[in-house]
Amino acid sequence: MEGSTGNQSEKVVAVVTGGNRGIGLEICKQLASNGITVVLTARDEKRGAEAVSDPSSASRLADFIEKFGKLDILVNNAAITGTTSNVGDLETFRQELAGMDDLMERIETINKHITEPYEEAEKCLKTNYHGIKAVTKALLPFLQSSSHGRIVNMSSYYGLLRFYSGDQLKEELNNVDSLSEQRLDELSELFLKDFKDGQLKARGWPAEGGFIAYKASKALANAYSRILAKEHPSLCINCVHPGYVETDMNFQVGHLTVEEGARGALMMAMAPKEGITGAFLNLTEVAPFV
Repeated sequence: MEGSTGNQSEKVVAVVTGGNRGIGLEICKQLASNGITVVLTARDEKRGAEAVSDPSSASRLADFIEKFGKLDILVNNAAITGTTSNVGDLETFRQELAGMDDLMERIETINKHITEPYEEAEKCLKTNYHGIKAVTKALLPFLQSSSHGRIVNMSSYYGLLRFYSGDQLKEELNNVDSLSEQRLDELSELFLKDFKDGQLKARGWPAEGGFIAYKASKALANAYSRILAKEHPSLCINCVHPGYVETDMNFQVGHLTVEEGARGALMMAMAPKEGITGAFLNLTEVAPFV
C-alpha cells in the first residue's frame, strides 16, 4: 500500500503488523492517505497474527524492508485474545450484545461464552509479547537509520497493572529502572507455569474477569516498550489503548468505530520529532501504566 512519491530517501516508510482488518487496516489506510509508504503484514486472521511471533517471519520482513534502507514507523498491532469461544449462532450473539447498553454487562456476557485453555494462553504470550519483541528486534536497525523512528505498540486497558493482585509483582513490572528484558522473559515463563499449576491468584497475576493471558501479555509488552524507550532515547516508543472498538476480537460490539480507535496510534505514528516516549495513551490521552 503506497501513497508517496519522490525518491527512496524522501519516502516515509511504515510497517503495520496485523494490518489486514480492524484497527490495523484503518491505520494502514490513514497512513497511506498521508503519503506514507505502508508495508502491511498479515496472512489470514489467525495465522497472520501468529506469524509475527515466528523469528524467521520477522527476519524475512527485515529482508524486505532492507530495500528501503530505513524504517520510520513500526506499528505492532497483531494480537490474539488467548481464548476460545463457544458461541452457537454468531449473528444472534452479536445482536444480543448490541442490545446491552452497559459495557460491563457486555463483557460479562462475553466472558460466559469463552474458555481459556493453556494452549491458547501459550499462543497469546508468544504472539502478544514475544511477537512484538521479535518484530521490533528485527526492524530496530532500520528504525535507527531513520531521522525520526517511531514505534507504536497497540496495547489495552487490560494491560494495566491494576489487574494484578500481587503488590510485589506489580511493583516489579512498574519499576522500569530495574527491569530487564531477560527478567520479562522469565516472568513470561513463570506466568505460564502458574497458569498450568493453578497458581495465578497465589502469585498475584490477573486471575479473574476473563482474558487472563491477554492481560498478562499486554502488561509484559507495556513493560518491554518502556525498557526499549529507555535504551533507545533517539526513538519515540509508546503504547496505545485504542478503546473498546467494533472489531472481530469483541464480536463487533464496541463503543468506538475503527476510525475512532485508530486515532491514538496515528497521533503517535505521525508525532513530531522529540515527542513523548515511554508513555501509555488511553485513546488519545497520556495515562498511567497502573
